[in-house]
Amino acid sequence: MKNYQNILRYAWRAYDHTREIATIADISAQVSTNHVYKLGMADGNTLIAKVTFFGSYEAFAEDHVIINVLANNLPVRYAGLLSRALMKGNQIFFHRYIDAEQDAWIVFYRPIYERENAPRRLTDDQVRNLGREMARFHYDCTLVTETLPRSDRNMTTDVNALLGTARTEYPEYVDLIEHHCRLFLENTFRINVYGFTKIPVFVDWNVGNFSLDDDGRLSSRWDYDWFRLSTRVADFYFLSRVVSEVGDKTVFTYEVDRLLEDRFLLFLEAYHEVFPLTRPEVLFLKEAYRFFLLNYVLRLGRFFFRPKIASKLAHDVLTLHLPTLDERFTAERMLQTLHL
Repeated sequence: MKNYQNILRYAWRAYDHTREIATIADISAQVSTNHVYKLGMADGNTLIAKVTFFGSYEAFAEDHVIINVLANNLPVRYAGLLSRALMKGNQIFFHRYIDAEQDAWIVFYRPIYERENAPRRLTDDQVRNLGREMARFHYDCTLVTETLPRSDRNMTTDVNALLGTARTEYPEYVDLIEHHCRLFLENTFRINVYGFTKIPVFVDWNVGNFSLDDDGRLSSRWDYDWFRLSTRVADFYFLSRVVSEVGDKTVFTYEVDRLLEDRFLLFLEAYHEVFPLTRPEVLFLKEAYRFFLLNYVLRLGRFFFRPKIASKLAHDVLTLHLPTLDERFTAERMLQTLHL
C-alpha cells in the first residue's frame, strides 16, 4: 500500500506551500477502497482529503465539478448540506499522482458541520419524516438540475459495459448475467426511464453519510462516493436500508428484503405526499435494484470494496439475489399503497 500521507503532503504543497499540515488521521471507511483523511493544519484549522484511484481521472473531476456547482446552487434550505472542494483560482484543485504502480487523484474538502446522526433504527414517525424530507430535497434538486454541467454516463452504457466483460470476469455465470442485463435494457426501454427527469442522486444515503438537525431534517452529508446524475428512484434502494427494521449499520449486503418491508411503504407514502411519484417510476424500482446488482457489485464492486467484501457480495448476487429477483420482487403493493 502506498504511503498516502507523503502523497497528501506533496499535493498540499502544490496547493498552498505557505500553510503546513501538522497531523494526518486516516478516517477511511473500512469497506471502501477510498482513502479519506482528516488534516490538522499548523494554523489550527481542519480539512478533509480523499485519495481515489478507481475509474478515470476525467470522471472523478467531472463528478466533483458537478457536485460543487450543486452545493452552490441548491436553495438556501440546503446551503450547508454538502461539503465543497477547495478551489485554486477559479477551479477546483485536483492533484494527480502517477507512478509505475498506480494513477491516483487527490482532492481537498472543507469539513462539513455535522449535527446528530440518524439512529440505527428509526421509529415509524422518523421514517415518515425522512420520507418527507427526501422528497423536499429531491424536489429542490430538480430546481437546479438545468444549471449543472452535463454527464455522458448513464445506466445503459454501464450495463452494456458489463455485457462486454461478463464472459471474461464471470465465465461460470455468464448466461445468468447476460439474461439480467438484457432484462434491464428491455424493461427500461419499455418503462421509458430515459424520459425521467435526471437529478443529482447519491445512491448511498446510509446512516453514516448524513446528519440531521433538531427537527429531523437533513443537515449535512459530505461523502461524495457513488454520486451520479440519474432518476431520483436510484436513491430509493439505499434509503430502504436506512428505514428498515434492522437499520443500516449492519453487515453490508444488497439483499432485496429491505424494499419489501412495510416500513419502506411508510417511507414511500410520506415521500409521495410531498413530491408524487409516477407509476413508471415505481415500476422502475425493480430495475434500479437490478442495476445495482449488475453494475455496483458485479462490474465495479472489486474497485469500490475491499477484496473479501467484494468477493462475498458478488457471490451473494450470483447465487441468491439475481436468481430469485423476478420471483420475489413485485411493485404491486407499492402501486396499491400510492394509488397508482
